[in-house]
Amino acid sequence: MPAVSSNRGVLVIVSSPSGAGKTTLTRRLLAEFGPRLEFSVSYTTRPIRPGEVDGRDYHFVTPPAFETMVERGEFAEHAFVFQNRYGTAAAPIDAAIARGSDVIFDVDWQGGRALSARWPDDSLKVFILPPSLDSLEMRLRQRATDAPHVVERRLAKAIEEVAHYDEYQHLIVNDDLERAYGVLRAVYLTRRFGAADRPDVPYPLSDLARIVEANRASGAEAHARRLVGRT
Repeated sequence: MPAVSSNRGVLVIVSSPSGAGKTTLTRRLLAEFGPRLEFSVSYTTRPIRPGEVDGRDYHFVTPPAFETMVERGEFAEHAFVFQNRYGTAAAPIDAAIARGSDVIFDVDWQGGRALSARWPDDSLKVFILPPSLDSLEMRLRQRATDAPHVVERRLAKAIEEVAHYDEYQHLIVNDDLERAYGVLRAVYLTRRFGAADRPDVPYPLSDLARIVEANRASGAEAHARRLVGRT
């Protein structure tokens, strides 16, 4: 996909099953490229977890407050996920795009679909795949932020989520965090600036474009099909 105008922001939509690493990867990209790249803070009705901060990780609201926002049409997308509600407010995204800021989203496939439908020309969609379902289970259990029955539900949901891989422009297998981050970084920069080296851009764009193409040829799509039992 060609680079976008520097006067308009890019929406970097990153999705994966829970535990596949999208939050770690998105936060690392944000740390390197902020303030040009902003994090979209979603609204949720789920309880706050230890170490989370209201307004940084999520806007934590009550179910009635969330429903009021729905009724007012304030969300670009919203959905139920594991009996809790999540949503992305539209106004901050429109403002960021208009001022040329890029926004990164850590959302599930439902959110990714809704966001790209609302802003199709501005969206860059990336799906993070686990190396295997066994490794995904291990990550979820080691994370220890959810009760065992919640972990079981997330594992059951993982195959359904991976089945939407073909809605994404780029697939990245998170079998090695450094490699996966290098690919995500290359995907973002080549979308933002293009694939040809430019004197005004301090990144080796042609080298980054080769990373993107190598990832396309790496068999990630076949890996996704195996995860969902299509081969």
